[in-house]
Amino acid sequence: MASNGGRITKVPGKLGLALLGVCLIGLPSRALAANNCAWITESTASGLLGGDAVGEVSAVTGQPTACTFTQMGAGVKRTLRITVEIAPEPHARLEAVAQICGADLEPIKAIGNEAMVCSADDRKVGPGERVVGRVRDQVFTITISTTLKNDTILTRDALKTRIYTAAEQVAGNLF
Repeated sequence: MASNGGRITKVPGKLGLALLGVCLIGLPSRALAANNCAWITESTASGLLGGDAVGEVSAVTGQPTACTFTQMGAGVKRTLRITVEIAPEPHARLEAVAQICGADLEPIKAIGNEAMVCSADDRKVGPGERVVGRVRDQVFTITISTTLKNDTILTRDALKTRIYTAAEQVAGNLF
């Protein structure tokens, strides 16, 4: 249908199909999903990392599914990595996964069934933050890191804020 001075009229069948075809062809390619990460979009990851990020999904039978988003800048690489696995004993598996944090573990309220945050700093790579948690029988790990020690985008405070936002998103999508 087309508008004609406030009146709605029918567009002939072939012309209507042609208009639909032109509209579909004219859609920007960014409207298509760039990856198949079930828990977070490339656009959301880009916002968390402070620039356009490229995502990659790794799903290997018997392994946790991993989504890795990378944002490259001038002399810096920022990464958001999410892993999710289904565990027959999720609480026990969460405790095993959380050992990577050592004593630097703080509980987070209102994220999944159990979630904890810790530093993911790597002396060789750079600063980062990590969340480990679970939603029902799904154990997840989220890490945001940067290779730049004094990153102006992923500062220590920004890392803490953004890891919490990522955890909310992932846990919400796991429910």
